[in-house]
Amino acid sequence: MGLSLAGLANKKDQMAKLMKLRGQQKKIARQEIHFEEDGVEMVISGDFKIKKLVVDGREEKRLLESINKGMRKAQKAIAKKNKALLGDFLGM
Repeated sequence: MGLSLAGLANKKDQMAKLMKLRGQQKKIARQEIHFEEDGVEMVISGDFKIKKLVVDGREEKRLLESINKGMRKAQKAIAKKNKALLGDFLGM
């Protein structure tokens, strides 16, 4: 009672697509966007982590860490809500 040969091939294709997507996500995460305006300079990675924050020539490490911590907390809360919504949608 396992998967058919066609089912196994489909699972293999899905796994290959997932691995390709993960590779693309990692590549995007390594990209950096530089922004500067009105005395504020930031470097933001492709996965939306602030790598550098300078305000009026002073590097603001505490502020940078707090912003990133807040962003992670927000992402986790949103992911949890989306998971619950998806479960409801799929009848799980």
